[in-house]
Amino acid sequence: MRRPGRWWRGKSTLAKVETYTRWSFHFFPLVEVTAIGLPVFGQVGAGLAVLLVLPLCAHAALCGVTASQSLDWTRGTREQPVRLLIALGVLSALLGTAALGLVEHGPGGEDTAATAVPFCVGVLVFGTGTIALGVRGRLRVLGIVAGFAAYTGVAAFALGLDGRGSLATAFGVLLGGGGLSFTSVFSVWLLDAVYELDAARETRTRLAVAEERLRFGRDLHDVMGRNLAVIALKSELAVQLSRRERPEAVDQMIEVQRIARESQREVREVVRGYREADLGAELSGAQGVLTAAGVDCSVTGSATGLPPAVQSALGWVVREATTNVLRHGDARRCRVSLERAGNRVVLTVENDGAERAAAQGATGRGTGGGSGLAGLRERLAAVSGTLEAGPVDGGLFRVVAEVPLPPGSSSAFSTDSSSSSSSDTVSRSVSEEVTP
Repeated sequence: MRRPGRWWRGKSTLAKVETYTRWSFHFFPLVEVTAIGLPVFGQVGAGLAVLLVLPLCAHAALCGVTASQSLDWTRGTREQPVRLLIALGVLSALLGTAALGLVEHGPGGEDTAATAVPFCVGVLVFGTGTIALGVRGRLRVLGIVAGFAAYTGVAAFALGLDGRGSLATAFGVLLGGGGLSFTSVFSVWLLDAVYELDAARETRTRLAVAEERLRFGRDLHDVMGRNLAVIALKSELAVQLSRRERPEAVDQMIEVQRIARESQREVREVVRGYREADLGAELSGAQGVLTAAGVDCSVTGSATGLPPAVQSALGWVVREATTNVLRHGDARRCRVSLERAGNRVVLTVENDGAERAAAQGATGRGTGGGSGLAGLRERLAAVSGTLEAGPVDGGLFRVVAEVPLPPGSSSAFSTDSSSSSSSDTVSRSVSEEVTP
């Protein structure tokens, strides 16, 4: 058998709160019998005491059962115990009325009166507080408390108590019943709040998992999107070259092999959560890939001196913009520029494939658009940056990312630019041959 301490420590916080609440109300019947029933034996005769205590024990037991089923109802595991609530209310009223009847019509005179009135008040207080557990709504609880208090005052006056005694008895029921009812309502509210907090914590955990899955999906899309497009392009070039028996086909397949291995490494780094895009490498890679695809690409600007976080965010912008040019656009020319504007660094990727890109929802806002640019906005938001993407005048599609520079890094950032509009002779000649 498990020790009580180990049994308690083995429960969760939520289970501990519910167990404490339930056993508190299960302890109330014992309090009722002890506080109301035991003093009766010292004030009246044994026969009359037994006649009072036995119904009191039955009332206390009914309160315990009603409290247990009412708590089950508040947790949604049982229907509302309407019959028990009605039976408890009737029994409380009958015992209270019988006790008041002993004041004028019972034996013992003043001793009986000193016992009967507290007995009546105590029974009605515990009955009212227990009934409040099975009722929803503050107005209903107030109505029950006020109803029992009014009934007690009218019954006391009708059974022979004077006006002051009747009012005092009614006030005792109102005060005691109201206090115990408040305790019951507050306990149920506290238990509901604990359950809601536990549910909110579970929901937050599920949302965090879902958000992490979305982030991983976006990262995987960003990593694999361009590389797969390049692999497909270079494989097509290798096929065309091999059909023409050109030796450059071997070089293209070697490049495909290198990109595939690089993709595997990057995927592993994404899974581990360690990957950071290098802006300089992304700028060079974008120029080489677009040039190989037959796009006249120029890159202006240098990433030297930029903080690593800024380089990583802008590197993802270059990667995603290059992927969109290859996948969505029909561009012939592309311009990538990195420059400083005050205390901000501005990256601009502009190409002349706006019509097809807009038609396919390259901005990520259309119904068929991907999640690439949406993910970029989240990355830039982490460094207080902004992103704008869309078609502009002249049939151009432009992506502009702006990131503020941290204090102390502005002077280190160099905007010495170097332009390049050509690639190696083999890639250019192959592109011209394959491009219609």
